[in-house]
Amino acid sequence: MPSHNFGTQGRAFLRVAGRKTGENRWVRAFYRAGSVTLGSVGRVLHVLWLEVAGLLFVVLAVVGGGAAIREYHRYAHGTTGLGKVLLASAFALAFLYFGVSSFARSRRR
Repeated sequence: MPSHNFGTQGRAFLRVAGRKTGENRWVRAFYRAGSVTLGSVGRVLHVLWLEVAGLLFVVLAVVGGGAAIREYHRYAHGTTGLGKVLLASAFALAFLYFGVSSFARSRRR
């Protein structure tokens, strides 16, 4: 009596098809070539992602550094408090750290 469960039939079909294709040298060669190619492309895309994120973080750090300098000049003239200077400086330093660490991680890959 045949099973009407398509999931069971599908798994059985894939198991037999995988066994038959595993015996073919061409199929194994194409599978290995595809896995090596995808691994290499994935590694390159990951490095690219780290570098783009690092650039974004460094740009944000430069903007934060400009804001810190602007707030320091305002603080020197007595128009703002020290809290804004410290906050802008902390923002700039944090994003500079994120950017540098992202570039360092991309170099390690």
